Parts: sequence; structure tokens; C-alpha cells
Amino acid sequence: MAKKTKKQNKKQMKSGDFMLLLLVFGLVVFGIVMVFSASYYSSISETGDPYTYLRDDITWALLGAALMFVMTLIDYRIYRKLAPALLVVSLVLLALLFTPLGETRNYATRWLGVGGFTLMPGEVAKICAIIFVAWFLSKDPKRIRSFLRGVLPLLLLCGVYFTLIIKQPNLSTAITVCAIIIGMMFVAGLNIFYLISVGSLGAAGVFFLAFTDKEGYWMKRITSFMDPFQDPLGSGWQVIQSLLALGSGGLFGVGLGKSIQKTLYLPEPQNDFIFSIIGEELGFIGCLVLIICYIMLIWRGSHIALNAPDLFGTLIAAGVTIMLAVQVILNIAVVTSSMPPTGITLPFISYGGNALLLFMGSFGILLNISRHSAI
Repeated sequence: MAKKTKKQNKKQMKSGDFMLLLLVFGLVVFGIVMVFSASYYSSISETGDPYTYLRDDITWALLGAALMFVMTLIDYRIYRKLAPALLVVSLVLLALLFTPLGETRNYATRWLGVGGFTLMPGEVAKICAIIFVAWFLSKDPKRIRSFLRGVLPLLLLCGVYFTLIIKQPNLSTAITVCAIIIGMMFVAGLNIFYLISVGSLGAAGVFFLAFTDKEGYWMKRITSFMDPFQDPLGSGWQVIQSLLALGSGGLFGVGLGKSIQKTLYLPEPQNDFIFSIIGEELGFIGCLVLIICYIMLIWRGSHIALNAPDLFGTLIAAGVTIMLAVQVILNIAVVTSSMPPTGITLPFISYGGNALLLFMGSFGILLNISRHSAI
């Protein structure tokens, strides 16, 4: 029996979680199709070529696949040694946004530009935060029970990340990074009282930011979703077009490639609001199938976290899974006008090279953890 188990473990080490791999590549291929469909008219308007976004998305997907393959082969335990350095790198990159290297687009400075290459430090911060918190909590599992030794340092880290990211401004990434850290703390054994207190403190912080903003920018962002029709040509325009797209799709959609809202009505349809185009072209059924795929992916991530060989692997797998879940929830909530617009991408689907590389690389780490799992 022992020999049989050893052979099974060796086989698991070679293969990894095939279902997770299949789901990721299925979502990426579906994303390429939808990016092409959603961006067709925007691409013609901006560049005169309907295939610009398609070519770029395929290129990033191929790079992401290569990165995912490499990360699958690298033993995840090596990140223990790199964790403190990765934290410093992420904070330095975020700080560099406020230097001449920072690029401003649509009134937000979220990109570092060097030559023709651009990098979003906010995306890098997510995976760096996951690895650092996993190292910090696994190094001494008992410290999560201590406020001073475990909870407070990570809350301060949340504060540093939130401050650097919200200054861009980028509310969605700030919320995501903090949610990842707090979620990982909960997985490690954070007291439920602390969890509720931290959540309440975070909500209070966002409202404090809104009420103390003299220009009224944050208050307008936070409250505009409640009734977007109050300012249909201003702050409510994008959300209204999103709702029109989803409503027009009905049960089965108008057909792939036949969206009306993507014909320059809905701004940037290939990015944050691509779910609206999916709803319009493929209907409620298409949206439901996509959500089921995400649920299955979250399930596989949770399974890997539960069966990881050590606490470090468990926390990394949990962090990556939490990152996916938070972004899916936030994106769908935004396009359905259930929360304020935040500019969060739909994982593996939305156009964006940095985000696609991050998720494919992160899931490569998840696959490596599954290869070391006993089950």
C-alpha cells in the first residue's frame, strides 16, 4: 500500500490539477474571442485596424501561457527566500508611479513606462502581497493569534498598500490587495472578532475618504451607482450603457459579434465592461456558464489550498483563489450597477497584458502546489 501511495504521489507530482489547467485555458481562449468581438469598432475608431486588440491579446495570451508553464515547473517553496525582497520590490514600484516614470491615462497614474514597455505596479503588488503574507504567517503560525505580533503588522501593510494605490487613484486594486491580505489572515486563523473589526474599519476608511474629499471626486464615484440616470451623460453614462447591453441580451443573447452597445456607445467595452458585451451577445445563459466556470475554478483553487503539503502552500493557494474570487465579484457587481465603478478587470477575459500575465503566472504557481499535493 505504501509503495502504491508513493507511485500515486509521483504521478500527481508530474501531472498537477488538469481540471484547473483546462478551465484556465478555456477562459483565456473565450476571452480572446470576446475581446475581438467587443473591441472591433473601438479598434477601427482608434487605429483604423479592427484586429489591433486581437493581435495584442493573442500575444499576451501566448506570453502568459509560457509564463504559466515556467511557474508550474518552479518549486513554489523557493518563494520563501524571496518573499521579503518581493515586498520591497512591489512597494518601490508603487512609489515610482509618483516620479517622471509614471504615465497618466484618463486622469489616473497607474503605469510605469520605460521605452515602449509599460508595467502596472498595482498588478505586481497583488502576487507580491500574497507571497509575503504566506511567508509571514507560515514562518510562525501562532502569530496570527497575537494582535501585536501578527494582526497589527499586516494591518499596517494593508494601510501602506492602500495609501500608495489609492493615490493613483485606483480604488479597485486597493480594495483587492487589502481583501487578499485579510482573507489570507482569516484562512490562517484570524479571530472572527478581528475580522469583523477590520472589515468595519476598512468600510469606515472608504467613507472617510469620500467625506473628506473637498473636490467631491470620491463621493461622486461611490454614490453614482445608486442612480446612474441622475447624470446619464456624465458619471452614469458607462453604467447605463452596460445595463442596456445586459438587458438587450435577454435569455440567449443577440448573437456573437452582434452587440449594439460595442459600436462606440459603451466606452472601453473590451476592458472592465466586457461582461456587459458577453451578456448582450450570449445572454443570461452565456453569463451563467461563465460564472459556473469561475465557481469551478475557485473550487479547484480551494481544493489545492486544503491539500497543500504545508501552510506556506496553503496560504499561497488561498491567496490566489481569493484574488480571483474578489475580482470576479467586483467586476460583475460594477457592470450590474451593484457597486461603484472601480475599474477592475474580469480575470482571463478582459483585455490587458499585465493582468493576464499576473493571473496566468499566479495559476502556474497554483498548479505547482497541486503537483506537490498528496491528493
